[in-house]
Amino acid sequence: MKGSQLSISFDATDHAIVEQLRSNGRATNQQIAEALGLTATTVSTRIRRMEEANQLRVVAESDFSAHGYDLLLRVTIEVEGRPASDVARELAALPEVFAAHLVTGSYDIDLLVALHEIDELGPFLLDRIGAIRGIRCVTPSTIVDIVKYQFDVVPIEPEA
Repeated sequence: MKGSQLSISFDATDHAIVEQLRSNGRATNQQIAEALGLTATTVSTRIRRMEEANQLRVVAESDFSAHGYDLLLRVTIEVEGRPASDVARELAALPEVFAAHLVTGSYDIDLLVALHEIDELGPFLLDRIGAIRGIRCVTPSTIVDIVKYQFDVVPIEPEA
């Protein structure tokens, strides 16, 4: 991950705003302000400052099954004869891939993939991934249950 050009320090107020957004990402600045005893302008200014410093991003989280994705996969990939970063960028461009990571260990790339049904698996692996140059080995694993799916885990420590 790349750091931002602008570095800011989080204080207790910033922490409180982030916690409000974590519990309800659709909360208005006014609602957050009322919950914290601040003005909406203060909340707005602080959120904008954190966003501009690339230290906060408010996003929507969608449900896979609600959108008809009944098959989730973890796919590990070994690369040969080509930079893994180039292969990872090509893989990341596939619409079925919702996460692509360069990793260390016995393989080079780790993907998380969402498919609508099992019938899409063969064409995805053979036609889509198989068409990308530099892939030596592909190991798909079916995700059978999601135990934890959480994005609000980045710890934000206040300055001492």
